[in-house]
Amino acid sequence: MHRLFVAIRPPPPIRAFLTGVMGGVRGARWQSDDQIHLTLRFIGEVDRHQAEDVDAALGAVHHPTFEVAVSGLGTFERRGRPVVLWAGVGPHEPLRALHKKIDQAIARVGVEADRRTYFPHITLARLDRGAGATGDFLGGPIATAPFTVDAFTLFESRLTPQGPVYSTLERYRLDDASRRSTSGA
Repeated sequence: MHRLFVAIRPPPPIRAFLTGVMGGVRGARWQSDDQIHLTLRFIGEVDRHQAEDVDAALGAVHHPTFEVAVSGLGTFERRGRPVVLWAGVGPHEPLRALHKKIDQAIARVGVEADRRTYFPHITLARLDRGAGATGDFLGGPIATAPFTVDAFTLFESRLTPQGPVYSTLERYRLDDASRRSTSGA
């Protein structure tokens, strides 16, 4: 079985910025550079044949390149306590449109449609039950310059006692508007 997800890997300067803001929260399990990504679609456990079908379906996704930037911090909570610290990413519209195309493509090969509302973010840390206050961390402004999204990646996630280890299975290029506009000339 393969545990798969589809994500955007921010460029090295963005990842360096994000790892540079990490710290100062007791009980936080911070993401490493290798783990920093913006999830487009969690797929979950699939067998080898379905993984091949997912790969083929993702290869048929067409979407223009676009720009996004990191802006803002927040938490996801469970039963009133923070469990994840995240960095926001926007604008949301091109990310949601790409998420929808990916979701539709993999649904055609038998992967159940995503029922959750898609909220673009980059997980920075997971918080232990006894984690310290996040207020100081969340109080600071955070923003990056926009970066171009020109590809998305199919990852396999292997869970280990030290945390998840992600392996790139395939990278899919987005459509370059300049290439499209000159291809008919």
